[in-house]
Amino acid sequence: MNAVKKSCTSDAHDCKSYCIRFLPLVEMTSCFIIYIAVMKKRLLVITTCLSILIMSNKSQAADQLQIKYTLSFPQPQTHYAEVEMEVSGITQPTIDLKMPVWTPGSYLVREYAKTLESFSAQAGGKAAPFVKTNKNTWHISNGAAHSIKVKYSLYCFEISVRNNFVSTLHGFITGANTFLYPAGKINNPSTIHIIPYKTWDKVSTSLESVGNDPFTVQAPNYDILFDSPIEIGTQDVFGFDTSDGVKYEIAMCLGGNYDKERLKKDLKILVEKETEIFGENPNKRYVFIVHNYSKSGGGLEHMSSTVLGAVRDGYGTEAGYQRFLALASHEHFHTWNVKRLRPIALGPFDYETENYTTNLWIAEGFTNYFDNLVIHRLGLYSTENYLTTLCGDINLIENTPGNKFQTLSEASYDAWIKYYRPTENSANSTISYYSKGTLVALMLDLEIINNSKGKYCLDDVMKEMYTEYYKIKKRGYTDDEFKKCLEKYAGKNLDDFYKKFVNGLAPVEYDKYLGYAGLQLIDDLAGTNDPTIGITFVPAINKPVIATVVRDGAAWVDGLNVNDEIVTIDGLPLTSLKDGLKDALAGKKVGDKITVNVMRDGLPYTFSVTLLKNKQVKYRIADVANPTETQRAVKNKWLKH
Repeated sequence: MNAVKKSCTSDAHDCKSYCIRFLPLVEMTSCFIIYIAVMKKRLLVITTCLSILIMSNKSQAADQLQIKYTLSFPQPQTHYAEVEMEVSGITQPTIDLKMPVWTPGSYLVREYAKTLESFSAQAGGKAAPFVKTNKNTWHISNGAAHSIKVKYSLYCFEISVRNNFVSTLHGFITGANTFLYPAGKINNPSTIHIIPYKTWDKVSTSLESVGNDPFTVQAPNYDILFDSPIEIGTQDVFGFDTSDGVKYEIAMCLGGNYDKERLKKDLKILVEKETEIFGENPNKRYVFIVHNYSKSGGGLEHMSSTVLGAVRDGYGTEAGYQRFLALASHEHFHTWNVKRLRPIALGPFDYETENYTTNLWIAEGFTNYFDNLVIHRLGLYSTENYLTTLCGDINLIENTPGNKFQTLSEASYDAWIKYYRPTENSANSTISYYSKGTLVALMLDLEIINNSKGKYCLDDVMKEMYTEYYKIKKRGYTDDEFKKCLEKYAGKNLDDFYKKFVNGLAPVEYDKYLGYAGLQLIDDLAGTNDPTIGITFVPAINKPVIATVVRDGAAWVDGLNVNDEIVTIDGLPLTSLKDGLKDALAGKKVGDKITVNVMRDGLPYTFSVTLLKNKQVKYRIADVANPTETQRAVKNKWLKH
């Protein structure tokens, strides 16, 4: 029976079968008794687990707060939004309310609390004492009251995709810049009721409406609330449905010379082309919020929406229209890359401090690579046009001295302190992880296509990473995990590639990788020997004030400074010359000395400057002579998906 007992306690069902088939009746009876005892024990365990689960759910429900916001704009001409926040279900005598210091997708601590004023709190219908314990935290004493009501005003007057803006024309609200949240309650749901200004009649947001009221929306948690901008006004709203049933809304704000039907047609194709890369569209509904200004640019991605800054009258030319579509392509591509397929450091978010990652070159650089490539796949960019656009990134990087001083991974990690806080010396010491990341994506794409003989491309890497880490593992990826997936499709170890181009400062090997596709770089300035001072001027002012001194250029070596105002060069006033600096250097050669008189902080100075060779490049991509069949096949796979 010892053996029988051992079998019984290890697996009751197997024990039952064993006893019936092989044991005598007496032993079988004993076995059934043991079997019943084991099953009772298991039922007790299951019952206990269910009880704990039910109690846990009740505890979580009891611990969950009921949070309601009312958002109003009684005097939009003053650029203020008014917020009332009601919190009930509080079980402690105090509660801390916080405001985020940054918003996902824009990697800079923006100190949103600086726009908040006129804070007040009530508990049990009476004024509740509170104290501000740090820059973004209000500690409220509610005593025995289980609910509080808080009111505050927000000054909203920054035209950007990441900050609030309110005027009589419209209200643009970003979650992180607007809604206080209870400390430790990021997963708490909330409801937002919007009281629009008298002339506003529409709300555009990816947040779900409550019932049939478009002015009352809800968020399942604060990650969603902070990632769902709200546009309130008189925007022109239209849209389309994709072939897989996703509903897209386009909210065009502040006018514009756009063609609705063309936009709907092209954006639908764009969305479906990007969906093909990842295999699915994770949204049921998506909103493009487009702010049209006389001069504008930029965008910010969100889980189920994006905000785009566009030129109001820029849709009327093919170049302007293509720029808008490229911007839309970029921000919509983030639906997958960074919002769902993300570096492991970018979620769950800490809204009170920086969230560091070395992989923004993937999150942003790869997105920057695919945005124009998708436009080419739409048929809107000719191959020549696409290659010219690609050369824009190449020329930017190769003409930036910082390319020799900051690695791609460092540029990603230091975005919080450098990329969004450029100085007069940034070009000398930093690079853009957007543009350099684009070039690394290009090299990897061509490496994969070439090594797999056209079977795979970078699309396959993106799809597998999205499936593996967002859908299956439900977490972000590490640097090593992304590298391993790249290696899988490239069919080779990429240690040396990463050492040189991601974590090192090796020059990009353009001809090697473009050569896989039968292409080469040609520098149209290669045969020149033009002299230069190595400076740029502050734009849009009438005085020749130095904005940048180029590292190792003539001005750098001989002592000219940023903010110096050049008065004369060799006795000639720059303001008297038609083309300014160009005319002043006419007839000069490399090695010539010039005398430069400047005003520095109100005092005159004179410098002798030795002109040096202009090292700027101007690349274009051209076909190699007599490309092989293999090269043609790589090019076709790359450019004709």
